[in-house]
Amino acid sequence: MKITEQCVAALSWTLSDTLGEELDVLHDPVEFLIGGDDLFQVIEDALQGCSAGNTVNLQIEPEQGFGEYNEQLVFLEPRSIFPAELEEGMTFDGTALPAGCNPDTPQDALYTVTEIYPEHVVLDGNHPLAGIALRLSLTVRAVREATEEEIGSGTAGTGFFRITPMLQAPGSDSLH
Repeated sequence: MKITEQCVAALSWTLSDTLGEELDVLHDPVEFLIGGDDLFQVIEDALQGCSAGNTVNLQIEPEQGFGEYNEQLVFLEPRSIFPAELEEGMTFDGTALPAGCNPDTPQDALYTVTEIYPEHVVLDGNHPLAGIALRLSLTVRAVREATEEEIGSGTAGTGFFRITPMLQAPGSDSLH
């Protein structure tokens, strides 16, 4: 079966920056709905017509992926309003930031603690890969028809590089 709109593709990949540094490797395939909300359009376009066993190599520019880095999504917040066990790399959903955070902090972002100082904490609402051109080597492991439920929800259950919010231990945030 070839990849077309409204099918599910099981993919594995190696993601690196343009200098060749590996950022993420997925050996065990993950299923994504083609024609839904799971993948960037540039990836879906490149996969059209592929079948199991095909490999696709892409360069994804920031505007095609996670966007340009936005300095206006970086906030300094009082250290005292955060839990004592706060560590760099933890994430907070914008709707669940501690009381006392800047009221101008957009609630539709996911914030990563990037630095901790005695008096303040640096929160960054940019995706960790914002502003970075990426190289992605995808291998199609399987292709199947999408279920009505997957088509209706617009997903096979996995978004591309989803980050899980709220007090995650460093290193446990997932790029996939």
